[in-house]
Amino acid sequence: MKVESSHKTSNYTITCRMNHEAAALERLCQVVRIRGFRIAKMAVETADGALDIALTIQGTRPVAMLQSQLEKLHTVAEVKLAAPVVAAATRIA
Repeated sequence: MKVESSHKTSNYTITCRMNHEAAALERLCQVVRIRGFRIAKMAVETADGALDIALTIQGTRPVAMLQSQLEKLHTVAEVKLAAPVVAAATRIA
């Protein structure tokens, strides 16, 4: 017997500027995880005492809630969200 289920996973690109502070990246990663997303790619650069972070994340939840939570972190100066790309995954069991 074949069971087919389709899950729509969206990929989002978020750019974030944070003050360079101890554990700032760890807090950012924790918020992403708690909001139900997975980090697929992450690039970090340090410039003028700030961290410039580019994240590619995957998830099925609304990304607006994640963006809102990231903006609430005291070390975050700016969060920008690019348009999502939807990728359908099919699993046959």
